[in-house]
Amino acid sequence: MVRLINAKNVDAISTVAYRILRLQEIFTHIEEVNNPEITPCIYVMWHANQFLIHGIKDKAHLNVLISTSIDGEIIARAVEKWGFKVVRGSSNKKGAVASTMQMMERLKEGECVAIMVDGPSGPLHKVKNGALKLAQMTGAPIVPAHWYSPQRTFINLPSWDKMKTPLGDCNILNTYAEPIYIKPDATDEELAKIKEQIKASLEQLEADAPAMYEEAVKNKLWNKKKK
Repeated sequence: MVRLINAKNVDAISTVAYRILRLQEIFTHIEEVNNPEITPCIYVMWHANQFLIHGIKDKAHLNVLISTSIDGEIIARAVEKWGFKVVRGSSNKKGAVASTMQMMERLKEGECVAIMVDGPSGPLHKVKNGALKLAQMTGAPIVPAHWYSPQRTFINLPSWDKMKTPLGDCNILNTYAEPIYIKPDATDEELAKIKEQIKASLEQLEADAPAMYEEAVKNKLWNKKKK
């Protein structure tokens, strides 16, 4: 069976994806709450929430880790056209080392990175080691991030992670947890506890999001932006 997505049509598909994203951008209104805006830092999120990076203001200095798969190639090309920087990585040892070295260099240059901590293929909501090792080696803090909207135009796609995306006019809130720092000499036991801390932070952001959204509505956050 011929694969619908292949090396010959990946550029055309990525261009279509980019145009769809740019069209949706007109109707997407993201506001941020509690972003510590530390530079450099490592933003972490669940794979389902990866599009929240659109709400981070400094796109030109944000590096997004994307898999080296052909599907990842489509996403990477669209994301680059959108104004972000891209680091390609894979789950194999060689690919993981190469992407880690690239991200370390970007952090040392004062830029931020964004990592989907249960990506690129799960297990769902299981924090992997990449972001922790990167924080340990560079001293850059980990900043858990989440996005939320109760509107019907904020939908789940039929993917393994139930990826969330706006479809039509949508007000969305990006929320951020306290930065997490990791000592260079952190033990395996300490790193295991930090993985649990990251998971707990992301779960707490999700639990708190509805109330924070209501508070943002009371404060007319989106109305102020549109004036």
